[in-house]
Amino acid sequence: MTTSWPPVPSVLLPADARNACLVGRVRLPEGPAVVACRGGRLIDITATFPTMRTLTENELPAAAVAAASGPDVGSFEEIAANTPPDTRNAALPWLLSPIDLHVVKAAGVTFPVSMLERVIEERARGDKSAAAAIRTEIDATIGGSIDSLRPGSAEAMALKELLIAKGWWSQYLEVGIGPDAELFTKAPVLATVGTAVDVGVASASQWSNPEPEVVLCVSSRGAIVGAMLGNDVNLRDIEGRSALLLGEAKDNNASASAGPLLRLFDDGYTLDDVRLAVVSLDVEGMDGFTMHAESAMAQISRDPVDLVAQAIGRRHQYPDGFVLYLGTMLAPVEDRGEPGRGFTHHTDDVVRISEPRLGSLVNRVRSSEEVAPWVSGIDDLYRSLARRGYLR
Repeated sequence: MTTSWPPVPSVLLPADARNACLVGRVRLPEGPAVVACRGGRLIDITATFPTMRTLTENELPAAAVAAASGPDVGSFEEIAANTPPDTRNAALPWLLSPIDLHVVKAAGVTFPVSMLERVIEERARGDKSAAAAIRTEIDATIGGSIDSLRPGSAEAMALKELLIAKGWWSQYLEVGIGPDAELFTKAPVLATVGTAVDVGVASASQWSNPEPEVVLCVSSRGAIVGAMLGNDVNLRDIEGRSALLLGEAKDNNASASAGPLLRLFDDGYTLDDVRLAVVSLDVEGMDGFTMHAESAMAQISRDPVDLVAQAIGRRHQYPDGFVLYLGTMLAPVEDRGEPGRGFTHHTDDVVRISEPRLGSLVNRVRSSEEVAPWVSGIDDLYRSLARRGYLR
């Protein structure tokens, strides 16, 4: 599907939006609001749920949303159309990221293909020109597909010993096929951006990728309550230089997008639907470059329930809940320009991440130094809610 900027609002919602329990956040002139999407209209339910965290802490979030009422603040399409920063009328509502007080976590190296690409980054030490030759050497060393390998299994441990013997062991293979998942904090609370706005790539990076993922929303009890799409923007050269630079590679202005809305689980949409999802990625550049790829959740090496269980428990709690980016099998290697140099983002690339039952998350790529700065935090949110009489 052709990607355009600004995105066409009518293509952002899930195909079955009228039958879905969709919630999100909107910036009204008076402050942020929690909204429910009903029949293409956005209903302000902030009086019942001042924050998205309050809503997702409910034992039956979808039923609670169905029972909530409030004013109609406009159609999804007109509010989405007012969201792109270049043309936004600040006196009218625009879309925000669905996430507010949730901690933003991410799982890495959860698909075999992306695991091997992380190994390549490491061995290339951030030099994308060396990646193609290393990729060929690794494929020859492994000698077959590892798509069906279960982390922590006897077969995985046997492969680990083989790779150690051949001198190809890596910290990325440790979390990819070992018993413990890679789980890290992707962004601060309230730092994610939504659809139809810019994502940021730090200007120091010369090798960056989109990472199209499904994002789970998890309550403080560890209950998985819904899902949305996400882009875990990655600076491959920075991380490739050293895994200790993960924070610099992952956490920059506008480097985590999520949306377009959060789909809550109900009788018509469950975690099993997430397990069957196929996430599409489309990139369109100002230079005429286009790319399409797909990431099938069925190929994930660790079940979402296992990843959530490793993130929360007796050793680590999240009183306001958290969201969890589940990882991607996509690490684009298609050449963009000089042969052997692979893919990297260019300024003004338009990235569309889509899945029929979660909708489309569309962002434009700019440098993290040039995107709108992150200036509104937790204190601002609570002062706004207090002024409007929503804190009781």
